[in-house]
Amino acid sequence: MPNPRPSVGPRSRNHFRQRGFASSCALVLALTAVAAAAPAHAESASCAPATSATFSKANAPFLDWAENLGFDAQGNLWVSRLYRNEVQRYDSAGRVTATVPVTSPGAIRLGPDHQLYVVYGDNSLNLFPGTHDAGVVRFDPTAAAPVPEVFVSGLSMPNGAAFDAAGNLYVADTGSGVVRVRPDATIDADWTAQASRFGLNGIAVEGDSVYATVYLSPHGQIVRIPIDAPDQSATVANLSLSDDLAVGPDGLLYVATTAGSLVRIDPATHSTCTVLTAGPLSAVAVSPDGDLMVATGTGDVLRVDLAE
Repeated sequence: MPNPRPSVGPRSRNHFRQRGFASSCALVLALTAVAAAAPAHAESASCAPATSATFSKANAPFLDWAENLGFDAQGNLWVSRLYRNEVQRYDSAGRVTATVPVTSPGAIRLGPDHQLYVVYGDNSLNLFPGTHDAGVVRFDPTAAAPVPEVFVSGLSMPNGAAFDAAGNLYVADTGSGVVRVRPDATIDADWTAQASRFGLNGIAVEGDSVYATVYLSPHGQIVRIPIDAPDQSATVANLSLSDDLAVGPDGLLYVATTAGSLVRIDPATHSTCTVLTAGPLSAVAVSPDGDLMVATGTGDVLRVDLAE
């Protein structure tokens, strides 16, 4: 989110950036230790391994942590650089062609109006009472110098986001659960109250269902939330350190884990299998040509070709 207090000088901004960086690092390390003690997911199906190639290299490993990925209507890839407080646009050759300032950015999603929607405030400091400077901004990705404007504010620690066919935006808020935002930017308080749950991270919509990852839990559940009955959520798989997820071209779920696996899940049968093993993975998105783009903990972005 653009700095609403221009009187804050560079020294103060760097101080808050360092605090956010340190607190987020501490949270990741603590959660990794907790999840490491939990049993890994059991493979219940076999699938052919995917192949991957590096699409873009990070300039500074970890500092360039890629928190999330998304595509605009022109097919350009956008990457959330959490600790740099910006989102970056890449061309097809993996070169940065634009940057837009957003504070602690998380999910990047193309809206029905062809604007890009980016959650901001994806920082563990926002889990503390009285520090909720978080929400969703949007901007025109085709503008010469995109300027983010606040779409919704007052959230806790928003991380994932996804639109449904009706244009409602679902935000995975780590501190409160799934927040349903109507196209007019008002929050559907009744629906949201029924989808309350702590520890969410990634989110995706497929048909009449919302799927979300519960990162802050020993088992890392993947839960299905019926859009018409948000109080009737059910676990479709347990997957430790499950971070982000996306619906693949085959209609199945693909989950990036910070344990280093890209896992395919069939929510109908609850079957899981690993299609790629790499370093810590933080995000996954489907490219216009059907490949998967996967972000790594170092900040590199991989293009993953799924086996037929």
